[in-house]
Amino acid sequence: MTTRVLLFSLLVLGLLVTGQARADDPCADHIPQPRPQNTGRDIVGQELDQIVEQGHMLFAVYEDYPPYSWEEGGTPRGVDVEIARLIAEDIGVEARFAFVGAGENLDADLRNNIWKGALIGGRIANVMMRIPYDSAFRCRVEQVVFTGQYAGESIAIAYSRADYPEDKPVPAYFRFDLVGVENDSISDFYLSGLAGGQLRANIRRYPSTGAAMQALDAGEVKAVMGPLAELEHGLTEKTAVHQPPLAGFSVSRWTLGVAVNFRYRPLAYAVDDAIHAALQDGRIAAIYERHGLTHSAPER
Repeated sequence: MTTRVLLFSLLVLGLLVTGQARADDPCADHIPQPRPQNTGRDIVGQELDQIVEQGHMLFAVYEDYPPYSWEEGGTPRGVDVEIARLIAEDIGVEARFAFVGAGENLDADLRNNIWKGALIGGRIANVMMRIPYDSAFRCRVEQVVFTGQYAGESIAIAYSRADYPEDKPVPAYFRFDLVGVENDSISDFYLSGLAGGQLRANIRRYPSTGAAMQALDAGEVKAVMGPLAELEHGLTEKTAVHQPPLAGFSVSRWTLGVAVNFRYRPLAYAVDDAIHAALQDGRIAAIYERHGLTHSAPER
């Protein structure tokens, strides 16, 4: 998962510095590409009326990715799973789930799960959850409709209450104190390049943010940097979290939405309407609250 997020963030960084024309119109210098038809071998019920008729729809969610999506005893769980069920309920069908691994980048994830399908054993989903939204990136992937923005995500720092009883840690502290990050994540990238690399000796890398939070609870590190929701999910009585200013971190906040194949606009509209209604009446915020997480309103 981290590689996808990192590469997406690096892409955004590149897009942010390409000139005023792009700032005014993010698609100004984009040359439209051919839109290949969906070539997946298991395309059933992509049209909205077909979905309603068959009584179920398929959501692609990332595997082993708490608190967003994971399986427990064969039962799908997580924030994204509950939001997907909310969408399906609004449309009037059952939600079914395909737990997928992250590809080498976001383009690959969308290609494999939304508009084409993987070379071996691929299956097209009706909707893919937890897609970072960027107005310039959407110009590059014309086979996908980016819609249904349902939350904002941001980077934060979790810390040991015992090690920081008064002053909460900021990145400069990690010149001297050990900090955990998910390997190859945007937090890893940011801290490794900060202050000319002076923090690198004190960075401890883990396979996931959850593993880093376990290390924090065990006293192996004094702090962990990562997405707020993942940090909140791993908090214990010994730890806390805060969001200090992060100098030079231009992608410390982003918006999350969903992806739908560009050929199925009515479905995209129905999904967005369901999410909009759930944001307005507080059902999505309630999902986050049930998981002990802070819901940030998305930019829509």
